[in-house]
Amino acid sequence: MRRSKKNSSDLKVISYYTGYIVVGSSFSMLIPMIVALLLNEYEPLMDFIISINIAFIVGFSLMAIGENNKNNTYMEWKHGLVTASLSWLILTILAAIPLYLSGHMLSFLDAIFDVMSGFTTTGVFLIQDLDHISMSLNMWRHTITFLGSQGMVVLAITFLSKKTQGAYKMYVAEGKDIELLPNTHNTSKLIWIISLLFLGVGTFIIWINGMQIGLSPMRALYHGYCIISSAWSTSGFAPMSQNIMYYHSFSYEMIATIFLMLGSINFGLHYCIWKGNNSEIYKNIEVRTFLIIIFIAAFLLANGLNNLNLYPNSMAIFRKNIFTLLSAYSTTGFMSSYTSQFANEWGDFNILILSIIMLIGGSACSTSGGFKMLRVAVVFKGFIASIKESLVSERRIKTFKFHHIKDHILDSEIIKSSAIIILCYLILFLVGILLACFYNYPLNQSIFESASMVGNVGLSVGITSPNMPIILKLYYIFVMYVARLEFMAVFVLIGYSFEGIKKICMK
Repeated sequence: MRRSKKNSSDLKVISYYTGYIVVGSSFSMLIPMIVALLLNEYEPLMDFIISINIAFIVGFSLMAIGENNKNNTYMEWKHGLVTASLSWLILTILAAIPLYLSGHMLSFLDAIFDVMSGFTTTGVFLIQDLDHISMSLNMWRHTITFLGSQGMVVLAITFLSKKTQGAYKMYVAEGKDIELLPNTHNTSKLIWIISLLFLGVGTFIIWINGMQIGLSPMRALYHGYCIISSAWSTSGFAPMSQNIMYYHSFSYEMIATIFLMLGSINFGLHYCIWKGNNSEIYKNIEVRTFLIIIFIAAFLLANGLNNLNLYPNSMAIFRKNIFTLLSAYSTTGFMSSYTSQFANEWGDFNILILSIIMLIGGSACSTSGGFKMLRVAVVFKGFIASIKESLVSERRIKTFKFHHIKDHILDSEIIKSSAIIILCYLILFLVGILLACFYNYPLNQSIFESASMVGNVGLSVGITSPNMPIILKLYYIFVMYVARLEFMAVFVLIGYSFEGIKKICMK
């Protein structure tokens, strides 16, 4: 009897906070609704009115079913993990409604694919006739990328009471593990302040640049918001199907590159620099690892492209090399080459280098994906430490450290947890390759596309398309989802769901 009451209480806590996140995130639909109203886009406006009402009904229903947070504010780890992963699934379905109603999607599954790609900041898309969709719908696509990059849970925590216990458990469940301020509420608020500040500054800068390259003031502002929201969010969505190539501007590319790099930096490092602790830039293990890996990769790619004689001079090679490499590293996925060029011209060697970079990804607790530079650095440092330990006397105890925002002891638990997460990413990667090869896609293309999905990148060689097999669509949706939340929250949701089904069957 007690167990039954406990299970009911668990469901109520999860239901309440899931509903809270759904309702809070659904208010973001007001942004495209205002745009639609200002531009007289009445059909898209109706689509969003229908969608936001459905979202509110679902969200408030979950809150009504759930425990009132005034009576039960404590949250266990399982509650936080299940709430975060379940919220993402529900919001993905709800956010897909306006895309599907627009008539630009071949199926509701395609709409879910695009929203999951947006929320997870992956950036691939299946939407039809992108160049001619309404501005309000395009605004929605870029709003969900910006929302997803910070996190729907982070947004909800910002408005939760400071006294809400267990908010940290939801925060960690969304793939973040650093507290910038003494409590999670203030940390979430600071993350949004940092993000909105960079969005505003970046939009203003690229707005000016957009007018300089020939866009009208309003169009330059609209494109500026879309590109900077994608760059900072490291998502790679763009308002036009040609992506960043649409602008034919080196300066536009450079501004986008600066902000996608800023987006790939740990929020903790941003905060240290804001406080004037500039020494963190060269002391931080992630920054050091990034410089080493990027230098090696840039050198290899430059030689690989030079050997193919694809571009007329070294400046053209440098431009394609650096932009594509940083787009891949930050897991942004802005395209400066057509998919057919990647697939047919870049060669196996360059495809492999980019695939490795996409898997590694950017910094921990940033907007980027991949298994993160920090984990790579920790595992490598642990490998070196084990060699050093074997060379010294057994009587001598040596402690190894690494610096990331502060000094950390390099113990076996940190190394093991980093290695396990990397292994999980690699398993997803290998299964993706096998599945694509099963459907007769070439091996090099299968490797590249799988790395892009697992790393939440968005660069594509053409496998991702509306006519790809449904099983592959479903797998890519799952991969984007589980990789963005870094496994644990999704695994707990799956385990919790199976436990519930088992109990029902046993009754």
